[in-house]
Amino acid sequence: MSWIGDVPRHWNIVPIKWVVRLQKDRTHCLPEDWKYVGLEDVEAETGKYSPSAESARTSEDGMSGIFDAGDVLYGKLRPYLRKSIVAEFTGACSTEFLVLRPTIVVPRWLQSWLLTTEITQRIEASCEGAKMPRAGWSSIGSLPIPVPPKEEQEQILSVLARITSRIDTLITKKTRFIEMLCEKRQALITHAVTKGVDARAPMKDSGVEWLGKVPAHWDVVSPAALFTESKERARDGDQMLSATQKYGVIPLAEFEALEQRQVTKASANLEMRKHVEIGNFVISMRSMDGGLERVRAIGSVRSSYSVLKAGPDVEGRFFGALLKSNLYIQALRLTSNFIRDGQDLNFSHVRKVKLPKPQLDEQVAIADYIEAGTARIDALIAKTERSIELLCEHRTALITAAVTGKIDLHDDAA
Repeated sequence: MSWIGDVPRHWNIVPIKWVVRLQKDRTHCLPEDWKYVGLEDVEAETGKYSPSAESARTSEDGMSGIFDAGDVLYGKLRPYLRKSIVAEFTGACSTEFLVLRPTIVVPRWLQSWLLTTEITQRIEASCEGAKMPRAGWSSIGSLPIPVPPKEEQEQILSVLARITSRIDTLITKKTRFIEMLCEKRQALITHAVTKGVDARAPMKDSGVEWLGKVPAHWDVVSPAALFTESKERARDGDQMLSATQKYGVIPLAEFEALEQRQVTKASANLEMRKHVEIGNFVISMRSMDGGLERVRAIGSVRSSYSVLKAGPDVEGRFFGALLKSNLYIQALRLTSNFIRDGQDLNFSHVRKVKLPKPQLDEQVAIADYIEAGTARIDALIAKTERSIELLCEHRTALITAAVTGKIDLHDDAA
């Protein structure tokens, strides 16, 4: 196999179906003491099992696959996610897993091979379905796998586990560092939009529980004093926009490019969509979780969204930060009784949460302060994220090299 390259002379290269048995047992009735493994319970790329509270106990068809300890579960849905675990207990799993029982290979050897980039690419190439690609056993079983003697497999895997454990520990530390930076970023924003940036400014009780004390010269007003609701229908030629927590309200095509995935586009009742302008704010049900979204482009949004036009006393960047702050989102959630009545979140609910209102020039100064402070934090986050990407790439390359015999790990095993 040219794509595998040379392997040690005493290794064999055989089809995967020669070294495993596909388990096809299914059940409708899952014993209460059995653990269930869903796709969402398996961490992508690492093959770690992390039970999720949201995991369903059966697949959509009501069936579950049955597996034993030592079986390898491989996620055939969207194989590019690279989800595979070695079972440490007897249980049941989503039928989106292939249950593979190794015969002449160590389970973790098979798992490591299935998680390599090279095998993933070949499994992807054989998938059926564009939106929900699935791999089939006939194609996976026909793919080759390098097979050294079992004792050598165990030796290589033991050394590999120690090395990757060190990498994983470093990744965990860097991930926690990013979490701390994100917390610091949010704290900087929340303090600036609720307390200002002048530490010497006298404070007063805002009279609003979620705000607490605010600078004495600030006003506290109803959102109706700052925003008006726009119900203008979509104009001819309006591009479709997507309201996202991550990017704000941006063109749908831009969102797909940033996320590298396709989104189902609305095709009915397009005339009911609402027109928005840059600087407007959009309220959706997701605002309960991520705050109100600021519009970044001219176009149209779903008719179920509420569109707010900012008045002359509104600095978009200041209120954009305020309406995405944790304190504001928590206050907005306190208006959530309407959810039980099946209503959409709209301006009538947002009006219940009073907002701080500094003078316009101070709003500008605070927005500048936030942009400068978050830019420094964002740069450090990006640098740390890149270092994690490099560590993950190194981890993947190391595993591939080990299971194809490209590096000698025997010295490390001593």
